[in-house]
This record gives sequence, C-alpha cells and structure tokens, in this order.
Amino acid sequence: MWADHAIWWQVYPLGFVGAEKDARTPVVHRLSQLENWLDYAIELGCSGLLLGPVFASETHGYDTIDHFRIDPRLGDDADFDRLVAQAHARGLRVALDGVFNHVARSFNGPADWFRHRPDGTLDTFEGHEQLVALDHSRPEVSQYVSDVLSHWLDRGVDGWRLDAAYAVPAEFWRAVLPRERYPDAWFFGEVIHGDYAGYVAGSGLDSVTQYELWKAIWSSLNDGNFFELAYALGRHDELLDTFVPQTFVGNHDVTRIATQLADERHLGHALAILFAVGGVPSIYYGDEQAFRGLKEDRIGGDDAIRPAFPAAPAELSPDGWPTYRLHQRLIGVRRRNAWLTRGRTTVEHLTNQLVALRTVGDEGVVLLLLNISDQAERFPVDSSGLTVGAQPEDGEPVGDPLLVPAHSWRFLTRP
Repeated sequence: MWADHAIWWQVYPLGFVGAEKDARTPVVHRLSQLENWLDYAIELGCSGLLLGPVFASETHGYDTIDHFRIDPRLGDDADFDRLVAQAHARGLRVALDGVFNHVARSFNGPADWFRHRPDGTLDTFEGHEQLVALDHSRPEVSQYVSDVLSHWLDRGVDGWRLDAAYAVPAEFWRAVLPRERYPDAWFFGEVIHGDYAGYVAGSGLDSVTQYELWKAIWSSLNDGNFFELAYALGRHDELLDTFVPQTFVGNHDVTRIATQLADERHLGHALAILFAVGGVPSIYYGDEQAFRGLKEDRIGGDDAIRPAFPAAPAELSPDGWPTYRLHQRLIGVRRRNAWLTRGRTTVEHLTNQLVALRTVGDEGVVLLLLNISDQAERFPVDSSGLTVGAQPEDGEPVGDPLLVPAHSWRFLTRP
C-alpha cells in the first residue's frame, strides 16, 4: 500500500496561516499560503501533507460547526481543491483531520444526535463545555460521519486522521469507514494509551498514534535511561504483528521536541530513533527547523506549538536550517530503506546511556548506535557489511564506525 512509503509533514493550518482565534464570517483566502511550502516539504523528504482541521469551526478547529464547509478563515472549496491539486501534482498525498467524537455547541444537528448525561444535560468531551459529545449509537450519526468521509475522499483526499478516536467505540469506525468505495484510502486514529492492537482490530483502522513510543524516546534521553526505550521498543515490535503504528516525536498536541529535550545535543538521537524503527512517521511543521514551544494546560496553552509560518521558506531564520538538513539526511536513509516501515527492531547492546538498535526486514538491515554519555564509547556489536549512512554532522570523518563520540550517534546501513 502507498502508506507503507508515506512520510508525513503535519501542518496545523489555522496556526500556520496566522488565522484569527475566533471564526469570522467573511472568507479570507489563506490556504494558498500552504502552496508556497509544498516544494519545501518534498525537499525535506516527505511524501504526504497531513492537514489539521480545515472545516468550519468556532475557534481552534476541533470545535467543528460544519464538516462540509472549509473554515472561512482558510478560504473556500476552490482554495482547497487547488491545494489538493497542487499537492498531487508534486506527488504528495493529502490527509485530513476529522473530529467526529464531538462538535461545537453551535453545530446545527438534531437534539437526538448528542449524548446526554443522566440528568438530561448534554455530555461533553473531557470536561470541555464547548465540545458536545455525539451519540455514536445513533444510525443518523453513523450516516453523517460516513457521508463526510466520502465527500472529501471524492474531492481527492487520500486519507483521514480521526481525532479522539479513543473516545469513540471501536465498532463505530468499522461501520462508517467507506472501505469498499475507497480501498486505497488510509485511516488512522488518535489513541493515546491502552490496547493499540485491540483497538485497531476492533475498529478496522489501518493505524493509531504511537504515543507510548513518543514518550519513551524523549523520556529515556532526558533521564539517561535507555532501558525505558528498550521496553517500549519491545512493545512496539509486538504491534507490528498486526498493524503499522503512526510514529512521531512531535505533533499539534505536545510540547515541541526541541523544548522537551533537556539536552539539545540529543535532538538527533530522537530523530534517528524515529527513522530507524518500524512505523509510518510524521514531522510536525517547525520541528524540522528546531522550533521551540511549550504545551500548557490552560486557555491558549496550544498557541506556542501552533505558530504562524512566514510567507515562504526564504524568510525562515538561518538558525533552523542545520536541523532541516539533519532531517533530510535521516529521511534520505529511510527512503533508501523503505522496508523499514515494517522492520523489526532488537536491542543488541544496552546500558543506561548506550543502546544499539538493529532493525531488520526482508530487504535489509540497519544499525543505530546511540551514546548519551560524557565519553566516547565503542559498541561491542557486529557491523559487518554496514557503513555510516547518517550522523550528526554531514561529511564528518569516520574511522571506526562502532566508536561513537560522547553525546553522539551513528546510523549504519548497507552501502
């Protein structure tokens, strides 16, 4: 399937284009700003554009008013169609973010479409009073969601991210996904914790978000505890028996990886893990430029991680381009070893501050060596037939590939 080769550039459109915080009635044609960045995404190495909410909403996009209408702060149907056409002309797939667990209070739906509490009041999503929960037992709700999915697939999108999927009964998705009409479409759900494989099996989704691995990557680097990473990778490997997880080190809901890491020297380590193990990876816009941003649990607490981008890549700060080029090198290794999507990873050497990860598949093998200690270390592993495919500095001379400098890493591949 095409998704096996997908590397997504995830964008939160309302933030990216600098839209107002609250919905406005007049249409402002801002989606075209994204067209200036499609070549940038391709040069980064991505093959898909994963869009955050684009539908009419009250504020942040996850409080949907109308799933059939483009948010007027972004533009209209013509703007959207042109963006999809421009992406497809460059070979980029396009996926949308669908919020179907809840809607805005101003959503114009029949009263019996909503879930109610025992006292008769409207139920809400995780205490957010402006987000009213849909009743997924209602056939009319199922039909509505199926119609929305089909409408935008008909308009050319290639896949869907299903927001807050974990709050929706798994069987609901199995009933509404239009698989027969769109056999090539890719669907993945937001699932934060719990039985990932069980949810995929029950829902019929292709994938879910791998939050467990995300947490283990930055936490193990911050704590100097690669045993946490090794444990998480063991669980990750088991998931690959049934589905390919959607992997990431950053998204629109979490603190930026460059902020999350206690030691900035370990940013490359986090990225190398992402691209060395199985999964369908995504890069959150700005992470490839080492943007900083802290997620806070307050009103407006997402603003720092959902910023506006300039009109064109040339207007970005020069400070971020080394991180962009690091992404390019690692994504280049990933694309030359496309089998890594379903690769299986084993831990070949492990201490608190050293880990050697070997990922193998039918078509190849890679070896990732991570050192977060204060001295150079030589890894006691077999590197026969492998050479350095990527490292922190492009073109850095290498003697013994198994001798890794302090706070550094090596990504070994077949020539």
